[in-house]
Amino acid sequence: MYNQIFILLIAFVIAGFALEQLLSFLNNRSRANALPPSLKDIYPGDKYLKYRSYRQESYRFGVLSSWFSFLLMMLMLFFGFVKLDEWVSTLSDSALLQSLLFFALLGLASDLLSTPFDVYDTFVIEQKYGFNRITPRLYIGDKLKSWLLGALLGGGMLSLVMWLYTLFGTSFWWLAWIAISMFSVFITFFYSSLIVPLFNRQTPLEEGELRSKLNELAYRAGFNVANIYVIDGSKRSSRANAYFSGFGSRRRIVLFDTLIQNHTVDEIVAVVAHETGHYRKRHILKGLIFSVVQTGLILFLFSLIIDNQLIYNALGSSRQPFHLGLIVFFVLYSPVSAIISLGGNFISRHHEFEADYFAKSYADGSSLAKALRKLASENMADLTPHPLYVFFHYSHPPLAERLKRLE
Repeated sequence: MYNQIFILLIAFVIAGFALEQLLSFLNNRSRANALPPSLKDIYPGDKYLKYRSYRQESYRFGVLSSWFSFLLMMLMLFFGFVKLDEWVSTLSDSALLQSLLFFALLGLASDLLSTPFDVYDTFVIEQKYGFNRITPRLYIGDKLKSWLLGALLGGGMLSLVMWLYTLFGTSFWWLAWIAISMFSVFITFFYSSLIVPLFNRQTPLEEGELRSKLNELAYRAGFNVANIYVIDGSKRSSRANAYFSGFGSRRRIVLFDTLIQNHTVDEIVAVVAHETGHYRKRHILKGLIFSVVQTGLILFLFSLIIDNQLIYNALGSSRQPFHLGLIVFFVLYSPVSAIISLGGNFISRHHEFEADYFAKSYADGSSLAKALRKLASENMADLTPHPLYVFFHYSHPPLAERLKRLE
């Protein structure tokens, strides 16, 4: 029986990898298609050739890195996970410490092995095409902060879940669900004030034409917000963005400095109107509820198999370490996760259309269209994505569809 489960694990990993390779291949080939007439001016002259070159280079590098990850995963499934478990079991008799060590070493090794690929992507490809602005010193600092944050938050949540499992057995799942949900709500409220400052500097938007027009927008939309901040995104990338964060008195609008530098006041107001639409249409709240429900489903399904020795035998272990159970579960859960992701992306694309319509109602629709076109040009966005790739991966509709709805 355990051999059948192991074969199922391998089959899921291979199927997921093969599907991703097919989708990437189709999407890359789709770039040879002619641009829609409404988008031809986004990449004028030589910029179109630069866009094709950037996307082609990124695709080839993506194939290489994905093959590396796939082969590494296969290696770990065949004997790596069990060997690591056997080693950490010799370091401590505590099941909690074993699991913490297991995931700490696994996460550290995974990050170190993927770092050369990330460095090449950041300092060679992104640098070549004018996107990267991060320095090696800042890159290393971000890496160290991410490790520390992952150890504190990830290690803390794992310890809590294991403690609940020790106390309540397979009934742990609903208590863990409550705890993780409360943590998710807390992070949603305080992300910009607690997490973001570790990596970026945020300053209140100065008084002037932009702030005045944003205040006018908030008044017209019945959306009062006093916290409008500018974030120094330009120290890492030339890409621009804007987003909402938090709820109630903790909500704030965050504008990337690159957005302010490269866009007109009316375009920025239209972008903020779009983000306001997400809030007013309760898309953020719906997304949080969706995440909480999905977390509950994951924990419930995990509780059904955590005590089944067969899933541990599938990896060749005679013990029942919590961490190996998690590894097997998430591989088995991957098809369910993919289906949920499809539904989530479909809903998200619908939400984007709703937010665009909201922006058109409370700001200038043509300014939003100009901003979207400019953002696509600055970021060398994919203008002819394959429909299947969009179906599986896009949380935002393709630009051509958004412009058609706006115009």
